[in-house]
Order: sequence, then structure tokens, then C-alpha cells
Amino acid sequence: MKLREEVQFPASTEPNLKAVLYDFLQAVAKKVNGIASGTFFAVDGISVAVPSSGTWAKGDFIRKTSPVEAGGGGAKYVIVGWIRVTDGSANVLNTDWLECRFLTGN
Repeated sequence: MKLREEVQFPASTEPNLKAVLYDFLQAVAKKVNGIASGTFFAVDGISVAVPSSGTWAKGDFIRKTSPVEAGGGGAKYVIVGWIRVTDGSANVLNTDWLECRFLTGN
């Protein structure tokens, strides 16, 4: 869930102003706490695969939602996401995106 950047508060005469503000602040608190604890629900940049559409900036990072161990023979690794190495809307793996891998030591 992305938070709205353009927040529109109801008029001060709105009878439910307190409820609207409570809902907004609750959403902010859930987002901040989720990011602080590293949970997926709080991160907007997640995917099961390398992005295939959209315009991206160099340095953008997409977390993989279902990392699994791959490789073999003492060189096993986990793909944790993809990092953008170019600006633009092309989405080619190993050209615009690189896999971010962690070795598992197995």
C-alpha cells in the first residue's frame, strides 16, 4: 500500500474529522512500523520476477517476494531482488536490471 502524497483533509466542520485523521495516522504508523521491521507488506517495490514494464531510475531496487536457494556444488545462492543499473523504461535482465544474490555457503 502506498500512502497518498497529496493528503486532503476534510473540512474542519466535518463531523467525522477525528475518524478520518485516525485512519490516516494509523495507515502511516503501519507503513513506518512495517518498513522498520522489514516486512513485505510495507514495501512497495516487490515482485516475483524482474520488472517487465515501467520507467525506472538507476539504483532502484525491487525485492523478490519468494526467494529460494539455487545453484549447486558449493556455490548455492539466493536471489533477493534486482537492482536497476540504467535509467529509462527498457526492462532487460543483465542490461537494465541485475540480480542481487547472496551466497548461502552450501
